[in-house]
Amino acid sequence: MKTVVITGSARGLGFEMAKVFKKNNVNVVISDLKEENLKKAKKLLDEIESESKVSYAVCNVTNEEQILDLIAHANKTFGRIDIWINNAGVNQPERAIWELDTKDIDTVLNVDLKGAIIGSKYAMLDMTKNGGGAIYNIEGYGSNDAKMLGLSIYGTSKRAVTYFTEALAKESAERNTGVIVGKLSPGIMITDFITNALGNGEAINLSDKTKKVYNILGDYPDVVAKFLVEGMLKNTKNDAKIEWLTGSKAAWRFMTAGFNKRDFFDQKLLKE
Repeated sequence: MKTVVITGSARGLGFEMAKVFKKNNVNVVISDLKEENLKKAKKLLDEIESESKVSYAVCNVTNEEQILDLIAHANKTFGRIDIWINNAGVNQPERAIWELDTKDIDTVLNVDLKGAIIGSKYAMLDMTKNGGGAIYNIEGYGSNDAKMLGLSIYGTSKRAVTYFTEALAKESAERNTGVIVGKLSPGIMITDFITNALGNGEAINLSDKTKKVYNILGDYPDVVAKFLVEGMLKNTKNDAKIEWLTGSKAAWRFMTAGFNKRDFFDQKLLKE
């Protein structure tokens, strides 16, 4: 039975992916910053009927020792790690680059970029010792060079994650590690990630224009998670990109927006 480790998975996309993996009889290790949130998540995951099991470990992805502890916990509990997903991330305050506090810039880059790099490094070292596996990193706004006021540092981190993931895939192939590396492109998900910055509840006041775009292109994370997990379980290709919101899908949604009106912001946002 395979085992997956997902960082930042007590809620949001990470939690929804954990649910789908569990339904597919994959052992799941969830991790996040707060144990109380992990306990609640594990309880819900345990309610899913499956032959697989769930465990958790507190982990701050900017802390190398905690990442190593997470890997050790997964190996001790389930024997090996087959899939590693660097999912943990934070959004930035909706301000121009020069208006951001340096500590806020550090937080975004450390979690969204450095966390993925460190996590990939140690997952790779572990998997090469155990005969292979798969590492996936999450793309986001900016991965395709898109730019928007209030998302510049976040976009910088995600553009760098895309480059890093492709470079890691190339190096893995050249060294014949047996580890495949890929990108997960979830598109716009309707959770409190889009309305809260830095993971601490600082509000982001979205403009009406931005809300309109999100209503057209957005999806709840459970829908996206099912697609991404099914793609990962089928994938055997290195440097793969598992993409939910493709260009053609986005174009179709804009073309049909007048007939398929949605307003996520009149509803309670899901938590991430």
